[in-house]
Amino acid sequence: MSIYGRSRVKVPASTANLGPGFDTLGMALSLYAWIEMEEAAETVFHLHGDEMKGVPQDKNNLLYQVAQMVFAEAGVTIPELSISMYSEIPLTRGLGSSASAIIGGMAAANAMIGSPLDNGRLFDMATALEKHPDNVGASLFGGIITAVWDGGHADYIRLEPPQDLEVLVVIPEFELATVKARGVIPSEITVGDAVFNISRTSLLTAALASGRLDLISRAMQDRLHQPYRAPLVPGMEKLLAEAPQHGALGIALSGAGPTLLCLVDRREGRKQELEQFLKETMQQHGIPARTRWLPPCTSGVTTELLERNGMQKQSFLDMIKGEIQS
Repeated sequence: MSIYGRSRVKVPASTANLGPGFDTLGMALSLYAWIEMEEAAETVFHLHGDEMKGVPQDKNNLLYQVAQMVFAEAGVTIPELSISMYSEIPLTRGLGSSASAIIGGMAAANAMIGSPLDNGRLFDMATALEKHPDNVGASLFGGIITAVWDGGHADYIRLEPPQDLEVLVVIPEFELATVKARGVIPSEITVGDAVFNISRTSLLTAALASGRLDLISRAMQDRLHQPYRAPLVPGMEKLLAEAPQHGALGIALSGAGPTLLCLVDRREGRKQELEQFLKETMQQHGIPARTRWLPPCTSGVTTELLERNGMQKQSFLDMIKGEIQS
């Protein structure tokens, strides 16, 4: 009989870059994945939900691989796992699906073996895998994360999202691989563009920390990545230029896209107008898209240990069905 427990985690989606904060600013969003993990006689996967289509169901699965990284770091050997997952987070849409899987898998594996690794170590391991700290930091710690990565260690500060801040996303019905979105960014920039982004990243971070929602629109402007990625997302240029005229505090490409994210004051009276503008702009460019209001998530990943009682895989869905939104 195994000496290890059965763990369950709930991990939020995230948005990264936040306009000028390329690879450094992230925020957790109220869209989730749930993962259960326990030792098994042979590795088996129970993947649920439309967002899981096409995900590997063998040891090439990212959840399995990051779990083995945690076990190796802790000096533990658990070669075979039973892994269940339900996710609301769309794959390769700029909402941190890979980061949530990395954090969720690491947190589940760590909890299984008694949590020998602290969050700081998990953060460094996840950032080394993802190559930037913003998405994984947001999914791990919740709230708004500003972070730096030196190739071996990530330093971060977590900010509580302003109370009146809401988030509206428009999710185009096509996938955009991060490697493709990164491939269009030039390897060199001008000093002018660097100063443009540094100043606005500083202003945006300070505005979010102090609740100055009135400064967000100007602070979210960017010259490092969005102008180069705009051709990959039909309608993006119009959305970036005109969303503030329809009630958005600011708008940015979410992560590598193609999702776009609007920050909105919850007291704003034009929410329906803004949502309609996002949908109609995508329709004008022949792109099916859906919108969702996703409040910032402040809790980050949560873990619990469950009794190992041989319950069948359906029990996983039974346990989380009250929490599922989509």
